[in-house]
Amino acid sequence: MEIKADALVLRTADYGEHDRMVTLLTADRGKIGAAVKGVRKAGAKLRFAAQPFCFAEYVLAERAGRYTVISASLYDGFYSLREDIGALYAASAVCEACDGLMYEGMVDGRLLVEAVGALRAMAAGETARPLVKFLLAALRLAGYPVRAGDCPFCGKPLTGRIAFEFAGGTFCCAGCAGTPASLSTYHTVRSALGLSCDGALCTEDGLRRALRLLRAYYAAKIGGDLSALASFLGLF
Repeated sequence: MEIKADALVLRTADYGEHDRMVTLLTADRGKIGAAVKGVRKAGAKLRFAAQPFCFAEYVLAERAGRYTVISASLYDGFYSLREDIGALYAASAVCEACDGLMYEGMVDGRLLVEAVGALRAMAAGETARPLVKFLLAALRLAGYPVRAGDCPFCGKPLTGRIAFEFAGGTFCCAGCAGTPASLSTYHTVRSALGLSCDGALCTEDGLRRALRLLRAYYAAKIGGDLSALASFLGLF
């Protein structure tokens, strides 16, 4: 049986002498693995379809639950993301998060839309802000939203000393619960969520702190680290 699927390559692995396995994020089948035969030979026509960040319409042959790529029509290869090490790490963090958040049998086309949107924004020249927005959206779709409103414990607006409560994924007053956080983190997250914020606090340092917090929150909820995000933060 043959199927068509819009998909983003999340991960690749060589096997055999000329072949490659790709992990694809699809809109209507979730995350699937597929073989791309002969793609490591010189002049292979499907070489582009077995590269990280490739977004294409894939034609797959399915047999006994296994997929093989027959052909692909490229939408965007995001090649510019490979030309800058920071952009490469940021884009890799997007794919790594998708890989970790999508468990077997889970189907949600919205994650593919968010991931492709983030890569497009990164290819246009910005990295940290699209990465914060993507991680917030991806965590929400996975059932782990980050809340950045008034303190959920006492109901007061958040000013001065604040904290982040990992169990509920919410910012709160430092005296109510949680681990100390900064106002720049809080307002940067609010900005990424489309909420009103203090623009003076939405700085590069705020983006850095927000990404550190989201990395820790991902680890607390998913049980794994985002190594590409750690590498990006090492440069940012």
